[in-house]
Amino acid sequence: MIFHETMEAPAAETAGNFAITSAERFDNLSPAELIEHAIRNGEGELADCGALVCDTGTFTGRSPKDRYIVKDDTTADTIWWGDINIPFDPAKFDALHRKMVEFLADKRVYVRYGYAGAHPDYRLNIQVYNTSAWHNLFCYNMFLRPKAEELTNFKPDFTIICIPEFKANPAEDGTTNENFAILNLTQNVILIGGTGYTGEMKKGIFSVLNYKLPAERHTLSMHASANVGQNGDTAVFFGLSGTGKTTLSADPNRKLIGDDEHGWANEGVFNFEGGCYAKVIDLSAEKEPEIYHAVRFGAILENTKFHPGTRSVDYSNKSKTENTRVSYPIHFIDNALEPSVGGIPKNIFFLTADAFGVLPPIAKLTPEQAMYHFISGYTAKVAGTEVGINEPKATFSPCFGEAFLPLHPTQYAEMLGQKMSENQTNVWLVNTGWTGGAYGTGQRIKLKYTRAMITAALNGELENVEYHNHPIFGVAVPRSCPNVPAEVLNPRDTWQDQNQYDEQARKLAKLFRENFDKYADSANEEIRSGGPIAG
Repeated sequence: MIFHETMEAPAAETAGNFAITSAERFDNLSPAELIEHAIRNGEGELADCGALVCDTGTFTGRSPKDRYIVKDDTTADTIWWGDINIPFDPAKFDALHRKMVEFLADKRVYVRYGYAGAHPDYRLNIQVYNTSAWHNLFCYNMFLRPKAEELTNFKPDFTIICIPEFKANPAEDGTTNENFAILNLTQNVILIGGTGYTGEMKKGIFSVLNYKLPAERHTLSMHASANVGQNGDTAVFFGLSGTGKTTLSADPNRKLIGDDEHGWANEGVFNFEGGCYAKVIDLSAEKEPEIYHAVRFGAILENTKFHPGTRSVDYSNKSKTENTRVSYPIHFIDNALEPSVGGIPKNIFFLTADAFGVLPPIAKLTPEQAMYHFISGYTAKVAGTEVGINEPKATFSPCFGEAFLPLHPTQYAEMLGQKMSENQTNVWLVNTGWTGGAYGTGQRIKLKYTRAMITAALNGELENVEYHNHPIFGVAVPRSCPNVPAEVLNPRDTWQDQNQYDEQARKLAKLFRENFDKYADSANEEIRSGGPIAG
């Protein structure tokens, strides 16, 4: 075996039940070395901005139906089994694991040692085996990077084996398709094959943390961004795609803790990751300057295209996918906080782009309402652009991250409610969607108003204003807010036909209830009491 290393590597080279060997091996190469390897291997090419441009192949996103968790004595009674967490046979896992290890025996392998969890008391040491140099660079960017002296006695808690070119035989291996991502929470191994989408590695470790931290460390894992103000006040932003989570948490007046995955421990909030993985479709320096200027040497662009005849990236090009992304280490953001650790959150924001035009632009939630809306994880998407079809479509994702929840959503919601009560944390529901009517009739709430409302909440300027309860959802709506017209704050007042607003509000409340029915049997009375009060 040829062994190359730029940093000292640990002696242990087993993953679960098997030892891994390879024909050629590279440990903890630097970004420059990995980029050189990637170009030499034909894995990508450099853009004129310096970023490495790569193609993920057939899969341009995660494949939720091909993600499994091994069902054994450890997990049988703890996992929230179903369409999200699909059980996998332990014996099939061992057989597939052996095949992948044997596959690596005559291959070039890139190995990386990193960790997840910026707080040292909640750290998960990670060992990754890749057959692609650019995948290993992704792991450098996205996982936290140990110092050289920290690697001397480095012992991995979890191992990822990611081989895009290895395809399963479904009839023999127990998978549905040739591609797969399988978590073994007993052996502490993740197997990924048949897909070149790097996000499977990132979200695999996130799922592990979502399992271990709440149960073992009383730490709430969160699919959210976070930042901290000049006075040390921490804020957390939850929201599904299109709600403004990245835009609103990227505040030039506040330090960025992280853009996607965090834990809330007794001491405060900490980032799980060492980097950012942002969408770049239609990216521009004007709209998202922090991300735009982070796209440089060391960053990876996935599935983007060049302008013809150039090495200049065409961010508007959707020919491969709309899910074009960039990966970069967090220090590429000028106002990033390092280490990525904040205090107890003073304010939490649930962001929703309500295309029904019903929810208020900002509302304060009780702990019961916060738990209910956390389980709901609501936003809405427009149905399409066909003439006459303007009906919005409600989307619900419990805890704003259903695809990554090994435990039942009520367990995370109850922990949120408990931490709110213990720390007097404010939770706000913020509608970044429509007002004055539903999509097709109303208009999108102005970003400057949303920013002003969030700033007012962060500065404590909404603590002493008058509130009224929404007649359908029961949430507390402020009657005034600095730099926001009073008529904007009450959505009913923005509709020309207020009876039509009432009808639309009752319709949305019904959708909330129908969605919540699937969790009601496992929810406590406090959570059940946080839903709509009428309609």
